[in-house]
Amino acid sequence: MNHFNRRKFISAAIAGGVGISLLDSLPSMSNNANGKRVGIIGLDTSHSTAFAKALNSEKPDPVYDGYRVVAAYPYGSKDIESSAKRIPGYIEEVKKSGVEIVSSIQELLTKVDVVMLETNDGRLHLEQALEVFKSGKRMFIDKPVAASLSDTIAIYKAAEKYKIPVFSASSLRYIKGIEAIDKTKVLGADTFSPATLEKTHPDLFWYGVHGVETLYTVMGTGCKSVTRVSTPDTDIVVGMWADGRVGTFRGTRTGKHDYGGTVFTRNGNLILGPYGGYEPLLVDIIAYFKTGKVPVTPEETIEIFAFMEAADESKRQGGKNITLESVMEKAKKR
Repeated sequence: MNHFNRRKFISAAIAGGVGISLLDSLPSMSNNANGKRVGIIGLDTSHSTAFAKALNSEKPDPVYDGYRVVAAYPYGSKDIESSAKRIPGYIEEVKKSGVEIVSSIQELLTKVDVVMLETNDGRLHLEQALEVFKSGKRMFIDKPVAASLSDTIAIYKAAEKYKIPVFSASSLRYIKGIEAIDKTKVLGADTFSPATLEKTHPDLFWYGVHGVETLYTVMGTGCKSVTRVSTPDTDIVVGMWADGRVGTFRGTRTGKHDYGGTVFTRNGNLILGPYGGYEPLLVDIIAYFKTGKVPVTPEETIEIFAFMEAADESKRQGGKNITLESVMEKAKKR
């Protein structure tokens, strides 16, 4: 699908929502960050402590340009036990890195220049993101952007309304081997990642998003429809791109949990993996904080979540082929 048609798909599917103006002009409209004080929302994920340790180490990598985490609001999941139980320990951990714990997002916003929204519970992201947007501060939103496609769209509509570019990505966008891929020569790809389930989130939104993001990193936008095969242990989602290419995602819930894939190109097949850690993502987050330029377009992030929502709908309908356009139309009506 060419650049124009991809834009046409998104703008038509969410008519009145995230339009071409957002894709073209968000970075130029953004307010300049006034400093390098980073605030974290959500201490219910290891991502928060990893980012704080990297930025606040005694000898941080110069690529982080002096950005430091100065304050954190811990919440955060409150009814997802696997996440909520981490909060007390992670509070103590970030304190050791010199991070102040605050009692509200509003208090946090008075102390920082940019924000990492790390809350593991995607159901809270829209409400929390709106508070940040209203403050005019740049924000990175960790995966999942939200716990529904409709909330994902709403977040990007708010980004347009408040003229604040927002960046969201999984660290699996930076899996080893990606740097060797000439995306203009990709014929198809198969990716895999763990796809553990959480009852409060659509199936793939919780963890399968990692492998789906890897798939989109090499395939790009333009998927028209998906079909899903689902068993208690495994999900296989087959995506049909508008230009005839096929991309698949395999989500695992047994055996060794790992990340990777195979990319089929005009020059031969290339292997992705292993996982490369958080640092490459953090480099892009800091670059975004400095410039306001988003490394991943709203168009691509929205389509990733439409892909996963279409996969859920396919499961509900016994493996029927589901178009991304159909799930986008439903989401915009909610």
